[in-house]
Amino acid sequence: MDSLNIALEPLRALLVEIGTYLPRLGVALAVLVAGWLLAKALRFAAVRALRSLNFHVLTERAGVDAFLQQGGTRLDTTDLFGMFVYLLVVLGALIVAFNGLGLTQVTELLGRVLLFLPKLMVGLLVLVFGLYFARFVGQSVLAYCRNVGIGDAELLAGVAKYAIVTFVLLIAIDHLDIGGGLVQQTFLILLTGVVLALALAFGIGGRERAAALLERWFPRADETRSP
Repeated sequence: MDSLNIALEPLRALLVEIGTYLPRLGVALAVLVAGWLLAKALRFAAVRALRSLNFHVLTERAGVDAFLQQGGTRLDTTDLFGMFVYLLVVLGALIVAFNGLGLTQVTELLGRVLLFLPKLMVGLLVLVFGLYFARFVGQSVLAYCRNVGIGDAELLAGVAKYAIVTFVLLIAIDHLDIGGGLVQQTFLILLTGVVLALALAFGIGGRERAAALLERWFPRADETRSP
């Protein structure tokens, strides 16, 4: 009898562990279900609120929606923000559930992802407003150059637009803080190389073209005074 009790002792201890673990598992499942329902409700509310503010019009004019649709998705930027809200709530529910189960390593990993999502949302928001502003500046420069009769208006408008786009991209990448600034430094190195290559190519092979452009944009004083 004693030997039977000794043999059943590990099984008895296992059943006790299962009995103490099942309530925690039930609470974790309840938290997950509640978080999932709350995430769906908040996603719907966020999308409705952004569309009521005509945020989708802003993203469409900025060109972000067209870029997303070229990637093969049917979601626009407003739906993407709603998805981010959904993921935030779901990740929060997962962290609470796994923390209740004692899985600290999984909780730490999900916590890092949860902290990164708001940065991604702010970076995307900066990108949307920056691209819209870049397009506005490009169109304004184009209209001004055409009104005052400056040639190559499209070229000047494109330079102004893409200069702002580059600046906005640097701000967004810096806000994400991916790789300790490695992505931003790589982007700056590539941009510097492209600018130097274009400057050398234009300076060596396009001196006459550069002189003609400068003469067209900024005519000499004696020529402007001549009848």
